[in-house]
Amino acid sequence: MSDDGDGLGFKFWGGLIGIIVAVAVGGMIMFLIFSRAVYAWGFLGAFLVLGAIVLLIAWIYDRKTQRRVGYD
Repeated sequence: MSDDGDGLGFKFWGGLIGIIVAVAVGGMIMFLIFSRAVYAWGFLGAFLVLGAIVLLIAWIYDRKTQRRVGYD
């Protein structure tokens, strides 16, 4: 039985490891920010601030998409 492929290669595995490291570092930074917000403002205040940030990002994304598609 012969193997038809050479495998996925270093580019794939290097990119996958890079993405995993970037997500881990980003998650750690977000956890540190959220835990500081909980300590400063309490649990409800931290979730309100986090929700406001997520809504702001969603609004910016929506505006950019509307301009690109031509609805604006």
